[in-house]
Amino acid sequence: MKLKSLLSTFAAFAVGAAFMGTGLVSDAQAASHVEKITLRATANSNENDEDYDGLVVFKNYVENASNGTIAVDLFIGTQLCSKGAECLQGIADGSIDIYISTSGGAAGIFPYVQVLDLPYLLRDDRIAEEVLQSDFVRTMRAQMLADSGDTIRLMTIGNTGGWRNFANTQRPIQKPSDMEGLKIRTVVADLPQELVKALGASPTPIPWPELFTSFQTGVVEGSKNGITDVMGMKFPDAGLQYMTLDGHAYMGALWFMSNDRFMAMDEGMRRVVVDGFAALQQATFASPKRKSIAAYEEFVAGGGNLYVPTPEEKTMFREAAAPVFDWFKENIREGETFYQALVDAAAAAEEKIDGGAMMDVK
Repeated sequence: MKLKSLLSTFAAFAVGAAFMGTGLVSDAQAASHVEKITLRATANSNENDEDYDGLVVFKNYVENASNGTIAVDLFIGTQLCSKGAECLQGIADGSIDIYISTSGGAAGIFPYVQVLDLPYLLRDDRIAEEVLQSDFVRTMRAQMLADSGDTIRLMTIGNTGGWRNFANTQRPIQKPSDMEGLKIRTVVADLPQELVKALGASPTPIPWPELFTSFQTGVVEGSKNGITDVMGMKFPDAGLQYMTLDGHAYMGALWFMSNDRFMAMDEGMRRVVVDGFAALQQATFASPKRKSIAAYEEFVAGGGNLYVPTPEEKTMFREAAAPVFDWFKENIREGETFYQALVDAAAAAEEKIDGGAMMDVK
C-alpha cells in the first residue's frame, strides 16, 4: 500500500476509534440521512499563520468525526469580512459561521476581552494553556451570549503568535526606564495604549499594513508583537533590531461561532464541533512554539539583539504596569469581574502545575 493511502487509512481508523467509546460514530451514522451541514469559517490572516493551522485541524476532525455530515469551508483572508466588528456582525446575522479574532478586534463589541492583554498575569505557556481550558472561558462565553442577544458564541481561546514582547529600532530595553520616550505602535484598543503610557513610552496607533513603512520613516520606533509576526513581516529590514523577551501578554485568539447555527445541530453534532474546537486549540498552542524557534534564529542571524529580563527586572516591569490593572477595573464594563476571574484562574493553574511538578521532580 502506498504511504499516502496508508496514512489516510490510519487517520480514518484513529478518528473512528476515538469515537467508538463515546457512541458518537454510531450517532453520526444514524444521522446520515440528515441534511448535510456546511460551516463557513474565516480567518483574516494567511496560510502561514497559526489560525490557518488550527482551522485545518478543525476541518479534518469535524468532517471525519461527523462521518461527512458536517463540511467546513475555509475562507482565509478578507473574502467574507475584513475587520473585527464587520466579521462579528456576520457571526451575529448568520452570514458567517466561524470567525477568529484577537482581543483588539473584538474589544469594540466585548470590551472586557481586553483582560487577555493585561500584562504579566500569566507566567508561562503551561499556565496560560491551563487557564484557557478552564471555567474562565465559560464565564466569558456566558457574558458574550448575554451581550449579543444569544447570537455570538465563544467556542474556545487559542493562541496566535506566542507572546507579545517589546521590540524597537533604537536601543536594548532591560528595564522600564529604558522605554522612556519611545514611540510604540499599538492597536486602537485602549488597554495596550494604557500599558505603553504606564511604562513611559508614547502609544501610537498604526494600522498593521502601514507598520513596516512607519518603522522606516520613524513614525514609530517600536511595537509589541510576537517573534513570528516580526519575522513574517520582515520588520528587521525596516530597522527593528532590539527585542526584549518580557512576555507581557499571551496572544490569545478568540474563536467565535454563530450560536443559532451551533444550537440548530443535534447534540451529537454539537459535541463533534466542541471536540473539533478542542483539537483546534491544541494545534494553535503548539504551532507558535515550533515556528518561533526558526524565527528567533533568523532574527539573531540578521543582527538582531535579544534580551531576556532577569526575575528582578521582570518584577520591575510588572510593578510599573500596575496602574493598568486599576484602569481596567475602573473603566471597562465588567472589568472587575474579569480581572478577578483571570487572577483566580491563574492562581489555580499555578497551584496545580507547580504541585504536579514538585511530585515529578522527586
